[in-house]
Amino acid sequence: MHNVQRITQAYSQAPWRRQLQLIGLFLLTLILVALAAGVYLNLSARAGAIGREVQELQYNRRITQRQIEDLRTRLAFLTSESTLEERARDLGFRPASGDEIVYLLVPGYVGPHPAILAQPPTSISAPAPTLAPEYTESLFDWIWRAVFEPAAPLRENAP
Repeated sequence: MHNVQRITQAYSQAPWRRQLQLIGLFLLTLILVALAAGVYLNLSARAGAIGREVQELQYNRRITQRQIEDLRTRLAFLTSESTLEERARDLGFRPASGDEIVYLLVPGYVGPHPAILAQPPTSISAPAPTLAPEYTESLFDWIWRAVFEPAAPLRENAP
C-alpha cells in the first residue's frame, strides 16, 4: 500500500502546476479572442474606408455629369439660330437677297443621292408549320395503324 501511495504521489502534479496550466489556458483564450477582434476591426475599417471612397467617387460622378449637362446647355444656346444670327450681324453679315445668290455648276459633281427607302410594309402571312405525321397522330391512331395496316398489303395481293 505504501508503494501505491508513492507511485500516485510521484505522478500527481503539484497544485501550483495546475494553477499555471489554468492561467496559461486562460491567457491563450484571451489572446485568440483579441486576435479575432483585431482581424474584425481591421476588416471593418477597410470596408468603411472603401465605402467612403465609393461615396466620394459617386459624388464626383454626379458633379461631372452636371458639368457636362451645363456645357451641353451652353453649346445649345451658342448654336441656336437667334444667337448665331445676332453674332453674324455683329460681325457685319446680313441676309442675302435673291439676286445676290450665285449658283455654280461644278463638272463631275453628282449631288446628294436620293434616299433609298424600304418597301412599304405588307401583310406577310407566315407559312403554316408543317409537322411530320408521326408527330401529329394520337396514340389510338398509331395503335390502329400498327395493328390493321400491315394486313392491308396482304389483302391487295390476294387473288
